[in-house]
Amino acid sequence: MIQSKANITSHFSADDIRFMQRALDLAAYGRGRVSPNPMVGCVITHNAKIIGEGWHRKYGEAHAEVNAINSVADKSLLPESTCYVTLEPCAHHGKTPPCADLLISMKVKRVVIAVVDSNPLVGGQGIDRMKAAGIQVETGCLQSEAWEQNIRFFTLIEKNRPYVILKWAQTRDGYIARQNYDSKWISNTYSRSLVHQWRAEEDAILVGPGTALYDNPNLNVRSWVGANPIRIVIDRKLRLDNALQLFDGSIPTLIYNCQKTGNKENIEWIKLDEEQFLESLLQDLGERRIQSVIVEGGAAVLNAFINADLWDEARVFTSAMNFGTGIEAPRFSGQPIAESNITGDELKVYRNR
Repeated sequence: MIQSKANITSHFSADDIRFMQRALDLAAYGRGRVSPNPMVGCVITHNAKIIGEGWHRKYGEAHAEVNAINSVADKSLLPESTCYVTLEPCAHHGKTPPCADLLISMKVKRVVIAVVDSNPLVGGQGIDRMKAAGIQVETGCLQSEAWEQNIRFFTLIEKNRPYVILKWAQTRDGYIARQNYDSKWISNTYSRSLVHQWRAEEDAILVGPGTALYDNPNLNVRSWVGANPIRIVIDRKLRLDNALQLFDGSIPTLIYNCQKTGNKENIEWIKLDEEQFLESLLQDLGERRIQSVIVEGGAAVLNAFINADLWDEARVFTSAMNFGTGIEAPRFSGQPIAESNITGDELKVYRNR
């Protein structure tokens, strides 16, 4: 996976770090709402006091810098102010004008940037433009934190595919389902609510034909407030019954297969060659600018992503129950980067380094 950029915050003041952390906190409010754009937060200070702040609230709407500038009551202070922004201000026209030009027009004195944008449409151009206009520009304040916050965006830009999150629940004795493929319910209510929060935060959710058939899931957001992710189903031979809930047309749904391409009632079939199937699937999602996908099963699909080394993060719940026999949970090497207890369920998070 893409590694976090090294932190180079040593030459920044305590105030710089404090205000950039505030900008990062603001940026996080955009999670699940701004994709395929990155999350961005912005804080404007004058004499070490915040006079304006904002964040990118929703894709297609104003960027963080615009919202922060608009929130400044006395704009005559801007030529003596510092702007803290978590990602390099854009220098290109998209759905909104370039933010670098806005900061230049407001004659902001200093701009502190957490991380440079690796998007080739930006890639240092915003910084160069501001420096040419006489603005003092500094980069690298809380860089690794900013990189981590937008790891999905950077993965899409640099690998041309979504950030892949594997998720499953397993029993204490290492099974993901019973022998008859029944997997309800291994994790507890609180863990399942957390999964719905995750769904609301990611762009897409993927299952294989076994999970679609035996669980007949909705793959929507229920125990949380947020948008439904795009549903993705792998059905190479198109053997799944169209009466399944995944085919109800209520949510945009992509069916990756080896048989046909077509569209019908919010459902799209995409034909791929059997060879390099998963690689082609992720490439197609990347071309659709889907930043992230949660792979929720079943075991065969999860193992396929692991064996192909096409995953970035794994979130594994382990409950206190035992099955004795059943469908074995996926296995891989590595130590968790985070662990927590969800009222009895053990949650471990891994990274593919």
